[in-house]
Amino acid sequence: MRTHPLLPPLQIRQARLQLVEQGISPSSEIGALISRSWHRSLAAGLSPIGRLDCNDNLAGHSLQRARTINHDLIRHSEPVMEYLFEQVRHSHSMVVLADAQGVLMHTLGDLDFLSKADRVALRCGASWAENQRGTNAIGTALAESHEVEINGAEHYLDRNGFLTCAAAPILSAQGKLMGILDISGDHRSHHPHTLGLVSTAARMIENSLVLSTCRQQILVQLHTRPEGIGTVAQGMLAFSEDGWLVGANRKALDLLGLQHADICAISWPQIFDEDFGRLLSFQHRSGGRPSLLRTHQSTIIHAQVHSQSQRQQKITLSTVPTRDALTRLDSGDPLWRQAADKARRVIDKAIPLLVTGETGVGKELFAQAVHQCSARKDRPFVAVNCAALPEQLIESELFGYVGGAFTGAARHGSSGRLREAHGGTLFLDEIGDMPIALQTRLLRVLQEREVTPLGSCTPVQVDFNLICATHQNLRTAVEKGLFRIDLYYRINGLLLQLPALRERHDFETLVQRILQDLAPDAGLTIAPEVLKNMTSFDWPGNLRQLSHVLRTAVALLDNHETQINWVHLPVDFIDDIQKRDRHTSDNTPAQNLHELSIKAIHQALENARGNVSAAARQLGISRQTLYRKLQSTSSSVRPKFC
Repeated sequence: MRTHPLLPPLQIRQARLQLVEQGISPSSEIGALISRSWHRSLAAGLSPIGRLDCNDNLAGHSLQRARTINHDLIRHSEPVMEYLFEQVRHSHSMVVLADAQGVLMHTLGDLDFLSKADRVALRCGASWAENQRGTNAIGTALAESHEVEINGAEHYLDRNGFLTCAAAPILSAQGKLMGILDISGDHRSHHPHTLGLVSTAARMIENSLVLSTCRQQILVQLHTRPEGIGTVAQGMLAFSEDGWLVGANRKALDLLGLQHADICAISWPQIFDEDFGRLLSFQHRSGGRPSLLRTHQSTIIHAQVHSQSQRQQKITLSTVPTRDALTRLDSGDPLWRQAADKARRVIDKAIPLLVTGETGVGKELFAQAVHQCSARKDRPFVAVNCAALPEQLIESELFGYVGGAFTGAARHGSSGRLREAHGGTLFLDEIGDMPIALQTRLLRVLQEREVTPLGSCTPVQVDFNLICATHQNLRTAVEKGLFRIDLYYRINGLLLQLPALRERHDFETLVQRILQDLAPDAGLTIAPEVLKNMTSFDWPGNLRQLSHVLRTAVALLDNHETQINWVHLPVDFIDDIQKRDRHTSDNTPAQNLHELSIKAIHQALENARGNVSAAARQLGISRQTLYRKLQSTSSSVRPKFC
């Protein structure tokens, strides 16, 4: 919390100038924390004015590797960051996650603030350590190991003076600094509660990390009031089966008067009067109801204990409030987010949306999310793929028919997809493939908002939100006479283009989310070299292709394997990467990745003198995976075993 008042910017700049030019330490009005940080910035050789050269910012493969190393931090932080961003949306701000070195790992921000932030390198891969950027909330929170607020001219570098920043450390269950959570914005939008908000969010991330990393231990939830158990304000302790303290969050340590140094150094009897074994037995019999514990300092605390066998079903944690469907799909790409933000503004204003993008970019998922964000979310979402319906059936499918309207018609008729969407949302996918004759009927429905089923003369009123999607260029189709121009302008109330996967800046986050969906608690990762090749791949099938590749890779993992490597990828995908490398190589063709993988297996078998188990251990894969890979090799190149 801020311990000194905000001073006029001119007074702050004068104090900093006196320090830099004359060595005069700032007065107490500036604040001890700011003074210490300015001294460290000066000692690092930084100048408050002039050009700043930071040549060690991470990009490309180096950034991907850093994000892989910080996988757990990012995974547990993203949901909280999305919730936090909803609280500060439209306040000219952004939410930032940095690792333990101050390198930015993930950001979420208002579009109108991102351009300003980019000018001072407030983007993924940039280092905001104090010795790189001077006094700033992220770097200073790292240096001080404490929550920090830096406003306006308090920044050491003049170029950062337009910012107001609040940051809080994120600690592991053992007290290790994992990273920094930060809210940065325009200094004119400074709010006194921002630091409290970001500190609370950091505690939420810490609680999630404690639960994840200590899931094999005995977890104790604590609070001075029974109602506090299960909230973000609860304390959390993790004990080994023999009663040693192996993890804790900061709230629990504060409640008990302990330090992080006590973790792994003290046991249950040194903290509580209650017998550990009897408490576990009581909790099992009582169905997990809170118990009263007395500490050696005679403090009474309410506690709920969860053994490993009970925890997955019964543990209750403060959860992030439900996010809207578009936010849940948002993984950080600015182009995708721009489309989502525009959609939010027109969702319930009777403006039809035309979603464009290559095949496989997720147009239907986007449309479903828009529907879920609308006032019609409890009514039907009806999706029709215009390219998948036979031309002779599309009319009856869309508009419905009365009984006996044509040969083969159902006796009781059909309401049709447009009437099924009444009150909800109609999604017409690949509308560019709709026959020209049907376009005329659809135009009439959209103009008059009524449908006349085949074989009937009685129109039926319909009311729905309309979302259309196509991978085609409809303007070109209009010019060629393949699409009605009046229908084009009827469905194009707002054009939203979703980026292709190769254009997105959130590839690794997307991969992590897909792996999390496929294997929720497996902690799967991808080998760095594989991830590098996947990141640079063109992905002609976009998200659909990526999902299929990862689904196959996860299916090929054995039970104890947690890292996806070349041997787990489909052969045709590896061949596609090989072809890409051949086309992009300036000199010699790239080696066949499939052949490299087989060559590595043969070499390992040769080193192990045919011992399959030893070869598998050398390669870091299971025997089953090794055998499976060899089975895909022609008999002419298979090695001979003893």
